[in-house]
Amino acid sequence: MKKIFYSLLFCPGLLFAQEVDQAAIAKIRKEGMENSKVKEIAHQLTDVSGPRLTNSPGFQRAAEWSVSELKKWGLQNSRIEDWGEFGKGWQVEKSYLAMTKPYYMPFIAIPKAWTSGTKGPITGEVVVVNIQNEEDLKKYADGKLTGKIVLVKGNADTDPSFKPDAVRYTTEDLDKMTNSQPFGQSNFTPEQAERMRTMRSFRSRVDSTMKAQNISLELAGRSGKHGTFFTSNGASYKGDAPLAGPAFEMAPEHAGLVARLIESGIPVTLEAESKTSFFDKKLTTGNVIAEIPGADPKLKDEVVMLGGHLDSWHSATGATDNAAGCTVMLEAVRILQASGLKPKRTIRIALWSGEEQGLHGSRAYVKNTFGDPQSIKLLPAHEKLSAYYNIDNGTGRIRGIYLQGNEGPRAIFEKWLAPFSDIIDHPTVTSRNTGGTDHQSFDALGLPGFQFIQDGIEYGSRTHHTNMDTYERLVMDDLKQMAVVVAAFVYNTAQLDQKIPRKDLPKAKTAAGVGR
Repeated sequence: MKKIFYSLLFCPGLLFAQEVDQAAIAKIRKEGMENSKVKEIAHQLTDVSGPRLTNSPGFQRAAEWSVSELKKWGLQNSRIEDWGEFGKGWQVEKSYLAMTKPYYMPFIAIPKAWTSGTKGPITGEVVVVNIQNEEDLKKYADGKLTGKIVLVKGNADTDPSFKPDAVRYTTEDLDKMTNSQPFGQSNFTPEQAERMRTMRSFRSRVDSTMKAQNISLELAGRSGKHGTFFTSNGASYKGDAPLAGPAFEMAPEHAGLVARLIESGIPVTLEAESKTSFFDKKLTTGNVIAEIPGADPKLKDEVVMLGGHLDSWHSATGATDNAAGCTVMLEAVRILQASGLKPKRTIRIALWSGEEQGLHGSRAYVKNTFGDPQSIKLLPAHEKLSAYYNIDNGTGRIRGIYLQGNEGPRAIFEKWLAPFSDIIDHPTVTSRNTGGTDHQSFDALGLPGFQFIQDGIEYGSRTHHTNMDTYERLVMDDLKQMAVVVAAFVYNTAQLDQKIPRKDLPKAKTAAGVGR
């Protein structure tokens, strides 16, 4: 393999000694804080576009609007860049679920993603099944459930919580991050990740059993509290996947009510109707891409990237996951354009598709543009990327940055955070990796990919993948702060004499997934 020498090897002291353009930072601050457009951008991506499952009409509305705005702001090559086949789009046209006996009560529920509709209103008594393991599953494989409305009993924790829903990092929390060591690519331990894979596989087999039984409707109580519930992967979105039967996810309190009534000997009758649409004429999809061309003849072919994922789940309008990140990144490039700054390197924004189903959009982009993370066969553009910056942890303001185990840029990132100490309480740079979002696609190919540390706010308790992830959950002052910090990081990266230092290239993977 051809030897590649990264900027870390070339006098890193020169990189760190380079002064920050304070006049440029002042322009960025002024535009971002005094003329912010985050409210308008967020409104368009959430309220106007609606839910944004990849390949759905809502996603297309958001993508086309973003391309149009980027063109208005003067960015070049603004487009939806096709990356390949994703699968079917899907959206809910009508959704209704209520208990009619022993008394009437409307339920908080939404059809599971990529499931069929009920073909009109249905009504019937509910059967509760308690399927917690493989032995339980075998009990329902003999046709007993045919034609029934079936509630798969959940085990959500609905006890009162004595912790606040909304939180910010304390100084102690951030100190622990600063002094911690990098760990695996996920936020989960290997054991936790394996449990999650097992749970998803088992849930899929439960759904398959329900379909094989030809039930009339499947109901599933999800985790959550106080009417908030966390949605999940529904049926397959693949173009050749068979259609799944109708199914609802519902708030755990309402699932619990039905289960308790039936278990105490009181029959429960429900009525329901769902109408869903599939969009399968075009199975391919794309990412929103646009550029601010570099102004330096020697550096304009090098690229600094920023991005977030545009797709969302369907039970709300995907405000904190991840219209927040896309709002910040769109606002960051708007700030740079409006400030009249002329970056040396080209700045490229990307709003990804298919993140929620496995980082599909960013992984495909990296493979098509920079190289194959399996074989580590690199394309010429791999050498030209300086860094990629990502936002995808909700509406909370930036408190620092994760290095992903790449210690090379620590000193310069600390220097870049310092001028914002008035709007970043206890600026933090940590060696930690953080997972579950699109910077990982870059990191997997040895490219500098970074996610910012953000205050959690209500992300874990109320908004991430929930039916309450709406515009109201956005903290506009935090989005303003994020956009200013991101714009500064991107601009500073574009102005450096050297590219951002890199980690060693990962090893190529064998068929068995072991590095050689």
